[in-house]
Amino acid sequence: MKEKTAKTNAARMLDKAKVAYQLVAYEVDEDDVSAAAVAQKLGQDVTRVFKTLVLHGDKGGHIVCVVPGDDEVDLKKVARASGNKKCEMIAVKELLPLTGYIRGGCSPVGMKKPFPTYIHQSATGFDHIYVSAGLRGVQLRMAPQDLIRATGAEIADIVAAAS
Repeated sequence: MKEKTAKTNAARMLDKAKVAYQLVAYEVDEDDVSAAAVAQKLGQDVTRVFKTLVLHGDKGGHIVCVVPGDDEVDLKKVARASGNKKCEMIAVKELLPLTGYIRGGCSPVGMKKPFPTYIHQSATGFDHIYVSAGLRGVQLRMAPQDLIRATGAEIADIVAAAS
């Protein structure tokens, strides 16, 4: 019998909102918490494993971006989408006090307070995607539309063009 994965705050919030998801556990390599490493452990294509990044805009405060694991967020595109002149990534040390999550375990669901959230448009091309469940070693497998509904996110082109 498979051992039961502990519920995270993100999972409890999704339960409360009656949003469908699956918790998927994987073995954590503390030396590599990248989306590419997570995708490999899950046996999934990295374009389907999304990472959650937190930025700060010069006008609108904090912003959450959910982008494919192999892509880089485009700060100018995020600024335009969010009504800011410029945006920058927050420092890793700010992540836990701001969101309640650590690097490699930051979920777009269930942060300490809601922030404007932008999900890259490629998410809608999949029947399901993976995002952190709020803990290293656990991912949420869910339909992109359910994630959008749960986070109040907007779909946007927020990644840098492939070089």
